[in-house]
Amino acid sequence: MGFDFELILAIAFFVTGAFWFYDRIVYLPKRKAVLADMAPEAKQAISKEAQQRLAETPRLVVEVKSYFMIIAIIFGLRSFVVEPFQIPSGSMLPTLKIGDFILVNKFDYGLRLPVLNTTIIPTTEPKRGDVVVFKYPRDPSLNYIKRLVGLPGDTISYHNKTLKVNGKLVETDLLAELSSSLNVNREPVRVLHENLGGVDHEIYNSFRHNPLEGDWVVPKGSYFVMGDNRDNSSDSRVWGFVPEANMKGRAFYVWLHWDELFSIPSFKYNGLIK
Repeated sequence: MGFDFELILAIAFFVTGAFWFYDRIVYLPKRKAVLADMAPEAKQAISKEAQQRLAETPRLVVEVKSYFMIIAIIFGLRSFVVEPFQIPSGSMLPTLKIGDFILVNKFDYGLRLPVLNTTIIPTTEPKRGDVVVFKYPRDPSLNYIKRLVGLPGDTISYHNKTLKVNGKLVETDLLAELSSSLNVNREPVRVLHENLGGVDHEIYNSFRHNPLEGDWVVPKGSYFVMGDNRDNSSDSRVWGFVPEANMKGRAFYVWLHWDELFSIPSFKYNGLIK
């Protein structure tokens, strides 16, 4: 199983919240009573820490509840507004590089309950060409990022490195050819311009044969996704469709690039994700 930070953050929110609520019900009245019996000059001089001691508030309660507000803010922002992710692989090259830190819009596809990912307030629906983050269908504790190619009811065909959606060819234009020394794939690739659903972006195609070919009909309530690094991506061609319930949001911005732990972070790739 993967490291489910969202679940851990949710647990931290509820645990610290329980301590904060318990303190408000049990010990806050005691602190107010202590202060009520004190002279005005003494009230101004006494610190919050001293108030806790005078009211005999347990140290555990004091420590745990102190983290509640900051955890609540982080939990709320990550769950309902924007969530940061780091790109761990090259499956979305050249659009996203290994080490890119990205931001994901969490309300684009509906306001969802944290952890459960159940939609409570619908907004807009995913669109063809979006770069989407979703829970990996075979292990929901893992987050994946790919480009949305097929909507519910679409017929997707991929043969000889040629993509068709509902029988219509997705046109590409050759931009460049890179040698193996110029890309992380360690093999020569073609850089192509592709327009998918009105979204202009670049993709990689290698010169070798790719066995990941076939024809698919996207079922209702599901999506078909592919990596922009078409010959080096494990995607819907391998493990199938992405259920709507697994969608987390739309990736929209690269805010930092950091190759390795001991390298220098860079902002030169900052910008909107196409």
